[in-house]
Amino acid sequence: MKNIYFKAAIFSAISMLTFSSCVKTDDYELPEIKCTNKFAAANHPLTDLATIAKAKPTEADIIKEDYIVEAYVSSSDESGNIYKMMFLQDKPENPTQGIEIDIDGGNQYLDYPIGALVRINLKGLIVQGVNGNIKVGSYDPNYPIGRINPNKVSNYIARVCDGQKAVVTAIKPLEFNSIADALKNGAHINQLVKIKNVQFEDPELTKTFADESGTGDRYITDKKAGRLDLRFSNYATFAKSPISPKYAKSGDIVLLLSRFTSSSNATIFTDQAYIRNLDDINFPNDRFNPGEPDAPSASAVNLFAGSDFENWTSFLSSVNTFGLKPYATQGVGLGYNGTNSLQIKGTPTANDYVFTSVATTGIPAVPKRITMYIKGTATGKSLSFNVYKAGGGFYVFNLGTFSTGATLGVESANSYNGSINTNGQWRLVELTLTGIADINTTAGKDMFAIKTGNGGVYDLQIDNIKIE
Repeated sequence: MKNIYFKAAIFSAISMLTFSSCVKTDDYELPEIKCTNKFAAANHPLTDLATIAKAKPTEADIIKEDYIVEAYVSSSDESGNIYKMMFLQDKPENPTQGIEIDIDGGNQYLDYPIGALVRINLKGLIVQGVNGNIKVGSYDPNYPIGRINPNKVSNYIARVCDGQKAVVTAIKPLEFNSIADALKNGAHINQLVKIKNVQFEDPELTKTFADESGTGDRYITDKKAGRLDLRFSNYATFAKSPISPKYAKSGDIVLLLSRFTSSSNATIFTDQAYIRNLDDINFPNDRFNPGEPDAPSASAVNLFAGSDFENWTSFLSSVNTFGLKPYATQGVGLGYNGTNSLQIKGTPTANDYVFTSVATTGIPAVPKRITMYIKGTATGKSLSFNVYKAGGGFYVFNLGTFSTGATLGVESANSYNGSINTNGQWRLVELTLTGIADINTTAGKDMFAIKTGNGGVYDLQIDNIKIE
């Protein structure tokens, strides 16, 4: 027995000596971790899903071969506001295609966090698409698209590995200055976006985010008076939190855009959006009056000679050969801050060009907006404005019903519908030119026109028509 214990002690001592001679520091090398891909490389771009989508897929539309796409996860259901669906897009920034995947279960964020690059094998699934909204799910004869069984999600969706670890990339939202820009042409459905300068509409400030027993629709608005429906689940962790006072101001919001189509009429749809959590709302700025534009900046210049109407001779020199309608005169002392103005007082007998002005020198090469102040009334008809293109033709801006300020975008044709009553106050109008690259800025060429509607009763002052 003594020999056995002696031999064991000698072996232990030799082992310790050997181990200590191999380890030179206190740091131990971790075994190499390898991450392998479950699915083969993508054999289709995500944009191809739009070409195979059906409004009402049938059982025959179930994909029968390995149809593999790659996409980045842009949503999270951790807060519970986004539930039983996942949003993905083809690129982490500047995406061209977004999709929604419907899953009959929650907590998908644990396996597929924001920014995760995944491969989706659509074999056994269907692709539904209507009004630009592309969805992936299972076939269900009772619905346009069914939800994937949560126990089978891994059969269709798998993380992409770089050989060592699963790939995760920061998702950068597309940024827009207005709700209309974000929604334009439905180009960004199911994509992550940031919309600047928005706020909750006044009636929403007395509410919680979600309704007591169901999803709540809460509307945001922007400075152009555009509006967007935000959907808030009553299962969200913040469902019962009040919107005011913490989120009563204005600022930027990050959203996942979506689109709901009527089940009874596919031509009727509603644009809507979801936030992932309350961190997507950043409202530190004062509230604004929707539709009222910002005052002209210090860099704004006269749109045409005499467009401040102080020098009537200068103004008349900028009018083209069609001249000025007789009911348009100089409003001496009636202008903004007691200066002079253009007075339009009378009842046109046609849809008139009150005047068309030619461009002057010094106009910005890439103008962003035209502004003017208006005071007075117009009954039965409103105003329309034309801004001329360099190559011929013009862009149309219609004032419509006007009382407290307006930010106008391009429309398809002149319209004089509406009325004007500023209640004795000067109100600002903006014609937004952002994104328009072919406005005429050549001196001496037609630049701008004001139009009145047949039979309207006008008593207006217009002043300080500027461009910047």
